[in-house]
Amino acid sequence: MEIPHTMQAVRFHEHGGPEVLRYEEAPVPVIGPNDALLRVRACAMNRLDVATRIGPRGWTIPLPHILGCDVAGEVVAWGSEVRGLEIGKECFVHPGLPGAASLERTRGDDNVAADYNIVGLFSDGGYAQYIRVPAFNLLPKPERLSWEEAAAFPLTFLTAWHMLGMRRAGLQPGESVLVMGANSGVGTAAIQVAKARGAGLVIATAGGAANARRALELGADEVIDHYEHEGTIHKQVYAITGGQGVDVVVEHVGAAVFAQCVKALKRGGRLVTCGTTTGGRAELDVQMLFAKHLTLYGSFMGSMSESYELLPLVEDGRLRPVVDRVLPLSDAVQAHVLLEQGGHFGKIVLVP
Repeated sequence: MEIPHTMQAVRFHEHGGPEVLRYEEAPVPVIGPNDALLRVRACAMNRLDVATRIGPRGWTIPLPHILGCDVAGEVVAWGSEVRGLEIGKECFVHPGLPGAASLERTRGDDNVAADYNIVGLFSDGGYAQYIRVPAFNLLPKPERLSWEEAAAFPLTFLTAWHMLGMRRAGLQPGESVLVMGANSGVGTAAIQVAKARGAGLVIATAGGAANARRALELGADEVIDHYEHEGTIHKQVYAITGGQGVDVVVEHVGAAVFAQCVKALKRGGRLVTCGTTTGGRAELDVQMLFAKHLTLYGSFMGSMSESYELLPLVEDGRLRPVVDRVLPLSDAVQAHVLLEQGGHFGKIVLVP
């Protein structure tokens, strides 16, 4: 197919609120010898998009910049060193971009490499009609998924899988899990991943009856309304578990709930965190930490090998991305406002 020289994209030329996003004409990316060019069919949004737009501390983002790390689309071109692709091949993008020579990548832990990058962070992302990515990062789109679901899958499920897997919390069959924020992308993924890994009890927090019902439909055994029990979530966990607490907490909310999450752990429990939506400075009772023999894990994304581990679970239906709503790319400003308001359940997806 003939590839145009320009495309429609959403870019920002300065950091700030949603209003800095511009729907405008931009050059179609030029691919290198190891790259592929994808026609974007859908791009799911993440909190990382908001942080990058605002201006993450200590990071210099090249401007103008195109956001979007969760991308699904069709191959339209590839570089001279690429083999095995064909025009129209349907793919989604593994969002992690490790340095090609990093030692960590050879061990399968590319997400902890010093030169690790994410699509749409320091490189342009999927808020556009076309995106350039390393051909290595393309994975086949499962046939059972729509374009929107395929875009909603990569980052959140990879993150949840890594958090609960042996590289982090090491969830064992029969153990109990508390998933904070069931309405979020990571929350909807973590409920399903916990069940797929054999959790005996999954407790989730959600705001309101409608979100609680949807969390139960995803596989949660119990749901705590975090509006009704603000500040006392750990007490509700004790009530559900007969005073024991849970083996594992999946946390991505940050300061507002961190202390409660630590309290919700049973003796020998593990907390794994991947986000700071409500702030990154939290209190920690160190005496509780050592007296209860607790373990705290930080978790960032996941490795390419883990993306491949997830594919069979998506293909057989055990894992299913949750899409809250789909908006045209031209409505990116509205989509960012909705994402920051936080009333959605699952992913907000943009389509060119």
